[in-house]
Amino acid sequence: MGLVYVTGADCHLCDHGREVLASLGLGAREVAVDSADAFALARRGIPLAFLPVLTDGERVFAYGRLSEKRLRKDLGL
Repeated sequence: MGLVYVTGADCHLCDHGREVLASLGLGAREVAVDSADAFALARRGIPLAFLPVLTDGERVFAYGRLSEKRLRKDLGL
């Protein structure tokens, strides 16, 4: 599945997260929280209450304000 970045409209934390992902050189497929893809993630047990959410479909790597330092550690970068 790769990394999926779930975002909402007019979300300043989502904008910040895009910058963090870009600075790390991570390619994540972005999906809107109100999309069918996000609904499928939620049905699989991925919590989407605090946006944005970075997941691989099995594990949540980050949510809310993304931390470059934490993502480097958690993703082994």
